[in-house]
Amino acid sequence: MTERYVLAIDQGTTSTRCILFDRRATVVSMVRAEHPQSYPRPGWVEHDAARIWRDVKRLLARVLRDAGVESSQVAAIGIANQRETVVVWDRESGVPVAPAIVWQDTRTESLVAQLPNISEITGLPPATYFSATKLQWLLDNGLRERAIRGEILFGTMDSWLLWNLTGRHVTDVTNASRTMLMNLSTLDWDDELLSLFGIPRAILPEIRSSSEIYGFSSVLPGVPIAAAMGDQQAALFGQTCFAPGEAKCTYGTGGFLLMNTGVVPVRSRHGLITTVGYRIGDEKPVFALEGSIAIAGSLVQWLRDGLGLISTASEIETLAGTVGDNGGCYIVPAFSGLYAPYWHSEARGVIVGLTSYITKSHLARAVLEATGFQTRDVVDAMNADSGLTLTGLNVDGGMTADNLLMQIVADVLDVPVVRPMVAETVSLGAAYAAGLAVGYWSDLRDLRANRHPAGRWTPALDPDRRAAEYTSWRRAVECAVFYGQV
Repeated sequence: MTERYVLAIDQGTTSTRCILFDRRATVVSMVRAEHPQSYPRPGWVEHDAARIWRDVKRLLARVLRDAGVESSQVAAIGIANQRETVVVWDRESGVPVAPAIVWQDTRTESLVAQLPNISEITGLPPATYFSATKLQWLLDNGLRERAIRGEILFGTMDSWLLWNLTGRHVTDVTNASRTMLMNLSTLDWDDELLSLFGIPRAILPEIRSSSEIYGFSSVLPGVPIAAAMGDQQAALFGQTCFAPGEAKCTYGTGGFLLMNTGVVPVRSRHGLITTVGYRIGDEKPVFALEGSIAIAGSLVQWLRDGLGLISTASEIETLAGTVGDNGGCYIVPAFSGLYAPYWHSEARGVIVGLTSYITKSHLARAVLEATGFQTRDVVDAMNADSGLTLTGLNVDGGMTADNLLMQIVADVLDVPVVRPMVAETVSLGAAYAAGLAVGYWSDLRDLRANRHPAGRWTPALDPDRRAAEYTSWRRAVECAVFYGQV
């Protein structure tokens, strides 16, 4: 019998990847293409959406060619994508009418400052991060008349790819939940919000589930496009966090921590985001709480490039491992303010507890511990909001190669930390959702059976020391907030 596979398109902020998985969730083939970032003005970040689509077409052909696989052997394609990035294109020609505005872009600060609190409807705080004000800005800057006439279409990156792959104007519920335009209770575009932002409903895509057949590929004829998810939700799914209280954290430049909270949305009272985790077919949606850590891996880069204390990022584990503690030194990396759960944009980074005893080894350890303490901040908020108790943390991302960091996270949280065998959890989540939609995998138990840990760290820190160090961290955070107000 001919082997069959599932293919994932992982459309990220700096690159696009296509990965082919087999039934055991093993990576059979992987190809990647970087795309440039454009910074036309301070705070502006743009992408060429047409370039990204060309990359996707090229990568789909390459990934099969490299594996020696025919398109007839591909059971389904799933999409995971950078969230909140806005694309607007011509309904007839399919050509983008403006550069894509990337999630990192902050040009809409003045628009956000005028917004009322809409978190009860959307689960999101007003922020430049999300899509609505980006779309509003584009309409206000030359596209409104075309939008009113129905000549243009809006979508996040999943919609853009789905339009090109299937000819359908759709999005999935996880991406829609990041726009500030969707009502979390109805899972539909909200008329009150559309009026607030001045956005015609006709330019918006249809909201569908995360796992269903949207159409068939224009690039690989006959292959169904059967899943779409925002990248962090895809990682939650790829980590098989299917039960309330299960959580994952992706550690890269920053950190994204999501906890499954079940089929009822939990409205955060502790500085987190309420979002849709995933929806399989006609089943009830599963919601999640999300907390973002702004500075994680980028703090290691600062130690390397800003201070010159290490020459490669990987050296930090060795250097930090030469001391048993931080020597009383704490680093709060509020380089651009403090994110979840504090949300103090005025805060500034601080190093506290410096004495002549402190060496670069202590600073290196304090850098790693800052990621652990920031994770604890978010986890405590999640536990308080959800009424659940985290019993273990699933991790992925480039920083998880640092074994000392993973032990620090386990010690600070007082729960086991598990790294999976398959590191590509974003792509795997998209593949899993697509495979479920076409029966390649039968149910969630099938997916859990594929999960094999590659590393596990258990807490080994004395409880009194854990409590004392976290208290010291919170005092350091207070210093960061204070100096931002001076």
